[in-house]
Amino acid sequence: MQIDLDPTMLSLRYPMEVNLTGDSAETLRALLPLLTPKKGGKWRQTVEKSVASSWKVLEDRAMQPASPINPQRPFWELSQRLPEGAILTSDSGSCANWFARDIKMREGMMASLSGGLASMGAAVPYAIAAKFAHPERPVVAMVGDGAMQMNNMAELITVAKYWREWESPTWVCLVLNNQDLNQVTWEQRIMEGNPKFEATQNIPDVPYHRFAEMIGLNGIFVNDPASIGPAWDMALASPIPTVIEVRTDPEVPPMPPHLTFAQLRNFMASAASDPERGGILLNTARQVLGGS
Repeated sequence: MQIDLDPTMLSLRYPMEVNLTGDSAETLRALLPLLTPKKGGKWRQTVEKSVASSWKVLEDRAMQPASPINPQRPFWELSQRLPEGAILTSDSGSCANWFARDIKMREGMMASLSGGLASMGAAVPYAIAAKFAHPERPVVAMVGDGAMQMNNMAELITVAKYWREWESPTWVCLVLNNQDLNQVTWEQRIMEGNPKFEATQNIPDVPYHRFAEMIGLNGIFVNDPASIGPAWDMALASPIPTVIEVRTDPEVPPMPPHLTFAQLRNFMASAASDPERGGILLNTARQVLGGS
């Protein structure tokens, strides 16, 4: 079944049994009274079991050790602490992987992702806009250090200028500090079979939490997995906006649900001469075994 405003798009990609022209919301409202609700049957039970299993896999992967912190862990710890009505923003890069996988969205929440053509630098501006649109709601931005250095650090000055005008001061920016343009590094390894090229991928180590403190915001630095949960508790209860800087391991792979032969071949080819081969092989084994 397909619903589309444009009738020329109906059954264009795949033949449908029922083609309906119209606005999807209005069409679904018209169809709902014609449906007979069913109690959970085998199909639903299968889906629920599969979803529960997937969340368990993600939790196991997030809790695997790394050097010093598994980048999935801050997102998993945040998910269970998110206040009602929270607004989330994520930048491009590897943080988008963990945001998509490890955050459980609940009814009433809102989220924005800087995803168009991997455009970087939008998470903090998005989070500022969200706070002006909904000054009473808690807002959390999730950023990698590459995007943070690009323009998000400067936008923290905007937060410092305006936050006292907001009804609620709960505004938190998570920064993953791994000193690596991590998404591209992994793309090169998996898609092209190229080892990490440090000249283009390594970026400076910047104390983002100290910069936040310099401009009058709250800064928290985390380099111990056990401190992640308490850091979120402090940030979400803080009377002023907060930057949480987490020192994460750049060699934790963003494991896809399924690996193709070409991806495996490229990965093994790149790992053979990668300057971080010890770390990526160890962390890959942890992710595979932890998610099995």
